[in-house]
Amino acid sequence: MLGLNKKDTSLLIIVALLTLLAPFILNPFPEGSAMAQFNAGYPDLMQRFVIFGIFAIGFNILFGLTGYLSFGHAAFLGVGSYSAVWMFKLLSYNVIPAIALSVVVAGLFSLLIGFVSLRRSGIYFSILTLAFAQMSFALAYSVLSNPKFNLTNGETGLQVYADDPQILQGANSPDLPHLFGLPMRATYTMDVGAWSFDFNAGYYLCAVIMMAVFYLAIRIFRSPFGMMLRAVKSNQQRMNYTGLNSKPYTLAAFVISGMYAGLAGGLMAAMDPLAGAERMQWTASGEVVLMTILGGTGTLIGPVLGAGFIKYFENIFSKINDNVLHSWFAFLPDGLEDAVVFLIHPFIGKGWHLTLGIMFMLVVIYLPGGLVEGGQRLLNRIKRKKSGADDATSGKTEPAE
Repeated sequence: MLGLNKKDTSLLIIVALLTLLAPFILNPFPEGSAMAQFNAGYPDLMQRFVIFGIFAIGFNILFGLTGYLSFGHAAFLGVGSYSAVWMFKLLSYNVIPAIALSVVVAGLFSLLIGFVSLRRSGIYFSILTLAFAQMSFALAYSVLSNPKFNLTNGETGLQVYADDPQILQGANSPDLPHLFGLPMRATYTMDVGAWSFDFNAGYYLCAVIMMAVFYLAIRIFRSPFGMMLRAVKSNQQRMNYTGLNSKPYTLAAFVISGMYAGLAGGLMAAMDPLAGAERMQWTASGEVVLMTILGGTGTLIGPVLGAGFIKYFENIFSKINDNVLHSWFAFLPDGLEDAVVFLIHPFIGKGWHLTLGIMFMLVVIYLPGGLVEGGQRLLNRIKRKKSGADDATSGKTEPAE
């Protein structure tokens, strides 16, 4: 189907089902219950899952296939966001032109940075990309916020104002980002017993786009171009000795990866029409590196899993506070309850980074292939147990010779 083999088609179908049914899957606990704290099926968080999934998929095309580790991909995320907001300011709130411009501008920006950075490899390449990202952050934060040519609005962030041109904005069009009249914030809530499920227009737009770029990533991975990128990762020097010039391939991978990041930035602005320089900080670049490694570098679904895992911890575990912990352990004697809360306190709320760091360390040590390797080990163990059970059953039923 669609030029994919059976295995890739099955993977695409599984990801599509998980994405489309996310409002049900991410809300397993009834509203108002003590465990409802762990529900993640609300629109803002679901949007972040798929947007950062797109960001990580694109980064994996560069890092997973070529082995080039970039610490500057947040620059393309920020450029995409600024481009989308400028399209809102100049034309209209329709998200299609904004997303298209964010991809194009991020592609051109990544072409410029990649052309310079890819003259070096290894740690020198990583440092160059980090330097470009920090220069971009400084430009957005201060230089380009000069009142004479205010392109970024500095620390306040770029947003749409009532006196902006918006030359294509119709009189009856929504005054927020929309898709041909359908507001991105439009949400239908379905109540089923004690459960509540939200179906958000913005989330499903992001989900459909993620499925499209995920399919594109599969085609890239399985194409001759993808094989050339793997050859670069395997032994670039030997590849050059054969007479093949690897630079056009690595530059193409860098630009494609940058366009994915720009698309993610454009979608972030489409969901919330505000662009700030903080999206270009080095921490955002480091975050996508963690997502890719945690999920499984070089795998197709790994970056999506890693993005969902980190964003879940960031949004769910950071909201847990001492009051929530006391409500959970209220059945314990007072002294023991306070002791348990005291022990858990450093790992929740503002300390969620500590929990994530410990889990990341454990994954790197025991699952070098990330969450994907963990899933594969679990499936293999289940298959072995099933095979052993079948062998035992067949042994009992066979007549003795």
